[in-house]
Amino acid sequence: MAKIGYVCVGTNDFDRATGFYDALLGEVGGKRLMPTPAGLLYRLSDGALLMVTRPHDGQKATIGNGGMIALQMDNKEQVAGLHAKALALGGTCEGAPGPRGNFGDFAYFRDLDGNKLAAYCTG
Repeated sequence: MAKIGYVCVGTNDFDRATGFYDALLGEVGGKRLMPTPAGLLYRLSDGALLMVTRPHDGQKATIGNGGMIALQMDNKEQVAGLHAKALALGGTCEGAPGPRGNFGDFAYFRDLDGNKLAAYCTG
């Protein structure tokens, strides 16, 4: 069986980006796992890893249209809290916390480089 091992977000300002992710992921128990030649891996829990990276080809990092990383939370308070933390760190709102149909609570934001993330919980 295959599963997602890690996802990457590109950055043009590595120190600024890792400062954002240190604080943001620290809010939900995430920790730096290990540096790589191009970036830094974060462990979120026992699931997929998140890597903040400089593009391998040496070109400018750009955001993808339609690409997003969704971080699963335990409850709607954590969804709202992570969204608030992202905005406090300089991220931008892409959708306020709240219910989305019968799917659960979701909140959307962009990091300092424009990468889109979601925080969500189901049930």
